[in-house]
Amino acid sequence: MTMRLLRGRTLSFVTRPQARDDHRSYVYEEDGALLIADGKIIAAGSYDKIIDQAPDSIETVDHRPHLLMPGFIDPHIHFPQIQVTASYAANLLEWLNTYTFVEEQRFADQAHSERMAKLFFDELLRQGTTTAVAYCSVHKGSADAYFAEAARRNLLMVGGKVMMDRNAPDALTDTAQSSYDDTRAVIAQWHGKARNHVAITPRFAITSTPGQLEAAGTLAREHPDLLIQTHLSENDAEIAYTLELYPEAKDYTDIYAHYGLLTDKALLGHAIHLSDREMGAIAEAGAIAVHCPTSNLFLGSGLFDLKRLKAHGVRTAVATDIGGGSSYSMLRTLDEAYKIQQLRGHRLPPIESFWQVTRGNAEALGLADRIGTLEPGSDADIIALDASATPAMKIRMETVTRLEEELFLLQTLGDDRSVRVVYVAGEAVSLD
Repeated sequence: MTMRLLRGRTLSFVTRPQARDDHRSYVYEEDGALLIADGKIIAAGSYDKIIDQAPDSIETVDHRPHLLMPGFIDPHIHFPQIQVTASYAANLLEWLNTYTFVEEQRFADQAHSERMAKLFFDELLRQGTTTAVAYCSVHKGSADAYFAEAARRNLLMVGGKVMMDRNAPDALTDTAQSSYDDTRAVIAQWHGKARNHVAITPRFAITSTPGQLEAAGTLAREHPDLLIQTHLSENDAEIAYTLELYPEAKDYTDIYAHYGLLTDKALLGHAIHLSDREMGAIAEAGAIAVHCPTSNLFLGSGLFDLKRLKAHGVRTAVATDIGGGSSYSMLRTLDEAYKIQQLRGHRLPPIESFWQVTRGNAEALGLADRIGTLEPGSDADIIALDASATPAMKIRMETVTRLEEELFLLQTLGDDRSVRVVYVAGEAVSLD
């Protein structure tokens, strides 16, 4: 048994914070320790307590004064868009047609997919993101490259081959039948292999015919344990066009409900412009509204209404949405999420933000028993954060006296420089 002990200040959430000072929502140890064996956390608590449980000869890695937390989780990101980020466009549909669909055609080349997969995971890990839910391209080979690289690095990753059979270049479309067959093949080849999880992935209603959404719904019934990912109500023009394509639907959300895709496994990217009826339907289904703040600001799509969604009982997550998003960093993502809620008149506490990118996002994926916490039995995906990583942060830290202040500093001024160490299944990885 390979065993080591990590020492540092430890923070792990047990429930969603209900107030700015909800100290019952997390466990914090000023001098904490994590005992790790064979990729799992087997004990967590104060250093004095945990060291007594460890063998005398155990390898100890001292990360003090850094903060040890679960690795960040990004529940909405596009693997084929690594070279699309920072592309200038007026809005979502122009951005898709001018840049994204052009770039994604390159993933028909297996060598290109494999090279991009390596670079993609390098960047995620550098930012402290140890799990992501990714859209691959329409090509099965892109999903193969994604999952093969994740398995090679022993990462817990979720992904899916995009299903898209209309309103895209011919070279980037499949059919209802081929998308069903390819997705089934990806599931058989990769789901449950190493730490991989497959998601059923119709891009969005505009790029799927009714026949393809029906095929996606069939996959969801055949594999009820699989996550479903798609896009919903990101942009006013997108919504109008969607309802032209599906005139019988009550609204955008009703389209996915009709085809059996609105379930407690559904990750609904963006979910900005929703009626009360839609919010009620999403809440009743237990589906997840995934906030993508840097993308929504970059493309001018709108401001996520977290307060109203919470009032309707809608479960939420927060994500980067690379390449519409402008940063791979979950810290930068939290900063923009906070600002959006400020504009909405809703003050978002930093402890709620850090709950969201760890345990909260893990709960959204149904994986909180594996990732997102430092609880015994969890996979040892752990990061060490430095709130004094830059000169400006170091100066501000001289006046910080509370954990909540430190977290707010990290999300406001932090970035990849604050991520000092990343452990994947208990093994430190290179961030160079």
